[in-house]
Amino acid sequence: MTTLLTGATGFVGGHVLRAIEGDVRCLVRQPEAVGDLGRPCEIVRGDVTDPDSLRRAAEGCDAVVHLVAIIAGGPGDFERIMVQGTRDLLAAAKAAGTGRWLQMSALGTNERSKDVVPYYGAKWAMEQDVKASGLEWTIFRPSFVFGREGGVLPQFVRQVRWSPLVPVVGDGERKLQPIWADDVAACFARALGSADATGRTFELGGPDRVTWNELYLRIARTLGKRRRLVHVPVELARTGAALAERLPSPPVTRDMLTMLELEDNVTDDRSAAEVLGVEPIGLDEQLRRAVE
Repeated sequence: MTTLLTGATGFVGGHVLRAIEGDVRCLVRQPEAVGDLGRPCEIVRGDVTDPDSLRRAAEGCDAVVHLVAIIAGGPGDFERIMVQGTRDLLAAAKAAGTGRWLQMSALGTNERSKDVVPYYGAKWAMEQDVKASGLEWTIFRPSFVFGREGGVLPQFVRQVRWSPLVPVVGDGERKLQPIWADDVAACFARALGSADATGRTFELGGPDRVTWNELYLRIARTLGKRRRLVHVPVELARTGAALAERLPSPPVTRDMLTMLELEDNVTDDRSAAEVLGVEPIGLDEQLRRAVE
């Protein structure tokens, strides 16, 4: 079995690449800049905004694992990279006779949130196109994905490690349900060979639901630090985010703040454990691994 993987050089993509079995072909924009990916794989040059490269990459592949997404940009960027890129890759997969498709989405993606920010709108459109594709599909919607290297957790750890005053946007009472990157990768790997996962949307979260206040305090406890939380009014944070958006890779945007404030990022879905046999590790163990 040969699997085409997009986003292999990203944070979650590296974990997925190491978890899935069989031959893997990685779609990479700049192969010459890629270092050791942690396992043997075929690297092909391509970009989700280049349909010809997608057709070449999909030839001979039995499955596609599609992880590519952006978190910041203008509405046109989300449409071009996420929505149209997915449509072009779906067309390439169908033309190549690919039968299986695994899609990375995000917890919070739904018919209500799709009109709130372009990110959720793009994720929702991608999901609908995948479902209508005629391929055997599985969609994953994880909460915040934590890992030792990459993602948002190292940033949180640095904040708590070095600053006696830890800024928290708003009242810090919104909840999240962090899941370890290796557990997300295990879900993708097992779904590739699971007929029971076909035609299913799995919401993924770890066993612990915590508020942002609780998260920062648990990071402090793991580090052996005593820290004070300082709550930053949302509108003040938006002003800072507006300035940050001028940077090439802004650490925070106004849309990100909107998503944080929209609703709790949690789920009651236990189907990944029931269908795929993946039992995610708890938050304390995630934090221990992140700081060891």
